[in-house]
Amino acid sequence: MTALRTRIAGLIAASGPISVADYMALCLFDPTDGYYTTREPFGVEGDFTTAPEVSQMFGELVAVWLYAAWQAAGSPTGATLAEIGPGRGTLMKDVLRVLQKLDGAFVAGASIALVETSPKLRGVQKQTLASSGIRIDWHDTVSTLPTAPLFIVGNELFDAIPTRQFVRIGAAWHERAVGLNETGELGFVAGPATIETALLPVAAATAPEGAIFEFAPARTGTMEQIATHLATFGGAGLFFDYGHVEPGIGDTLQALRKHHYDDVLANPGEADLTSHVDFAALALAARAHGLHAHLATQGAFLLAMGLLERAGKFGADADAAGREKIRGEVERLAGPDAMGTLFKVLAVAPRGTRIPFPAVS
Repeated sequence: MTALRTRIAGLIAASGPISVADYMALCLFDPTDGYYTTREPFGVEGDFTTAPEVSQMFGELVAVWLYAAWQAAGSPTGATLAEIGPGRGTLMKDVLRVLQKLDGAFVAGASIALVETSPKLRGVQKQTLASSGIRIDWHDTVSTLPTAPLFIVGNELFDAIPTRQFVRIGAAWHERAVGLNETGELGFVAGPATIETALLPVAAATAPEGAIFEFAPARTGTMEQIATHLATFGGAGLFFDYGHVEPGIGDTLQALRKHHYDDVLANPGEADLTSHVDFAALALAARAHGLHAHLATQGAFLLAMGLLERAGKFGADADAAGREKIRGEVERLAGPDAMGTLFKVLAVAPRGTRIPFPAVS
């Protein structure tokens, strides 16, 4: 039993069940015992591995895209280059290394920023990026970034922003909550709050009893904040995550601990909680603010950006074991049975900015 689980149980006993979104927020971001505020979860020694940790090729291709997007926007001086949810700082480290080779003037004239709320992870990021020799500023939110053209990337950001869940009971969809069962253990219950029919996807009409619908206004709120900045000052954004391109019905809430799935309610604060991202909702939020929004699978995007060519260049100087390692990295990043299909990428930019992209939705 974790310390946070004891506190959550006490909160529920005193005030009643809490929403799934509130439960996620406590598990991930509680100032004392939250998952992201108390640990470094990335890599082999952590609980999961992200694309930048799989291979430097991921960050290198992201850098190429950011440079092309900057050029498409007219190569504005004084731009901001930012990452939101930067993990250990590995992606930004690779991006800066490549951009300095492509055009040192771009990096020299830009403000480099990381949007990160976790003091623990900020410390890790500072260590990762210490050798870059570049000034980097940290921000809690997008709203405090400089009032300048913004070129921003986010990898596995939105899946960790809490989602609400609704369960079908009869003709109504009631908000799913976390309560206590007869033995005092955490369990899912249906709360009194319901959701407007207009917010449900078409599939909800024929969904069976007990079906789950996930609704994440906090995620679209984050995209709206980014879109507002881009619409006002210019720039472009690129976001990778796992999820779906059309809204649907289903329970995708999951917990990861030591690279294995865990019970969502078993270890609050000691397991990563995520759910699949509704990319259609994010794209709609961006378009509502006057941006173009482009969607593709991660595999299609990376292949179009030159993943195989980059891997071939690495492989030319490697021995047999090295080439096999590179092949495995390519398969993991872009293969249909790995990240290639499950992970999607969303690119956004003001209308008229012709950013590179392999597929347009």
